[in-house]
Amino acid sequence: MSISSLHDIEGTQSVANESETGAPLRILHVIYSLSLKHGGPPEGLRQLAEGYRQEGIDVEVVSLDGPEEAFLKELPFKVHALGPVKSVYGYSPRLLPWLRTHAEEYDAVVINGIWQYNSLAAWRAVKNRLPYAVFIHGALDPWFKERYPLKHLKKILYWRAFQYPVLRDALAVLFTTQTEKEQAALSFRLNRWNGVVVPYGTNRPGGDPAAQKEIFFSSCPSVRGRCFLLFMARIHEKKGCDLLIEAFSRISASAPDLHLVIAGPDQVGWKATLEKQAERLGIKDRIHWPGLLQKDAKWGAFHATDAFILPSHQENFGIAVAEALACSKPVLISNKVNIWQDVLADGAGFVDEDTVEGTHRLLTRWLELSEEQRLEMSQSASACFSARYSMRNAARAIAVMFQQYLDTNRKRKSKKR
Repeated sequence: MSISSLHDIEGTQSVANESETGAPLRILHVIYSLSLKHGGPPEGLRQLAEGYRQEGIDVEVVSLDGPEEAFLKELPFKVHALGPVKSVYGYSPRLLPWLRTHAEEYDAVVINGIWQYNSLAAWRAVKNRLPYAVFIHGALDPWFKERYPLKHLKKILYWRAFQYPVLRDALAVLFTTQTEKEQAALSFRLNRWNGVVVPYGTNRPGGDPAAQKEIFFSSCPSVRGRCFLLFMARIHEKKGCDLLIEAFSRISASAPDLHLVIAGPDQVGWKATLEKQAERLGIKDRIHWPGLLQKDAKWGAFHATDAFILPSHQENFGIAVAEALACSKPVLISNKVNIWQDVLADGAGFVDEDTVEGTHRLLTRWLELSEEQRLEMSQSASACFSARYSMRNAARAIAVMFQQYLDTNRKRKSKKR
């Protein structure tokens, strides 16, 4: 591909999304897991699948989830679940043979994520057979290199032998922002690949907001009738939860009626430490922990909150930020969330440093707004989403990228004849 950004082709008409047989383009996504406890990539793929459906593109997914997982039965697309697997790396003896057997049933493949076996197996199965792209999902951000230097040394060995070739041979390495694309090249010396920026986001929620709020309040009854800010992400050091609690304690006396909801799965067992922090700071009763919120409960939380806050140390995109904007909610984010420039440009929220002081400034600036100013920012949030973060654009752009390659390759073969 000669383009540097899939935004360049996102406006292309969807009629191009047909294979050479005249049938709809068939795309296979390969991912470690579709469980929402794994954060943004599973949610992003679920939303992207809806974008594909709207564009008339056939999508199937192969994952390493156990086939008995209940959430798989609720998904509106076909999933080949080849797990369960016993490690974070996700080695499965079934994956590579399955991919080699079934690869020719698809026109193209998208690998979701790196550092796990699914990316290596997909590369081995489809290189020189099918065009494929790789979604990095923030995994090459230099923050990880700086924060975990010993782990990075181990990664260097794996990178040279296994991971780098997956990216080098791809038709495209997909990034969700220009910032993510630029930073990815800083993590390793071997870094030649065809990186492109894809339009990314989510879909506006359907359903009745009032009913969804009631479902949320049933999951978190202690905030019914209260004003609260919403944090929704994995309970993880990377997300800046400790910064948020410390900063919230500093404004708690001046905003005695404001509460904080910290929603998300406790993947690394950090919640207990954070609860002790809140108790030490005297704000334990002002913070609420409903756990992982899904479907209507999740959307109800967005609809019920005053604003969304995410003081993260690293976010290649931040799917929850787009979800908040889709619900017309202002976002208070750090400048390590890579769509922060869009938020500032559109007046959809506030941005500051990923420090206690920066998070405190976010909260203070929000509290200083009048009701009229908050309403204007909510309207700007909705407009920001509409202009930038429709997942249908992502589906269309990815499909057109593959279709252009397939058409060019077919013409090349015809000339040889």
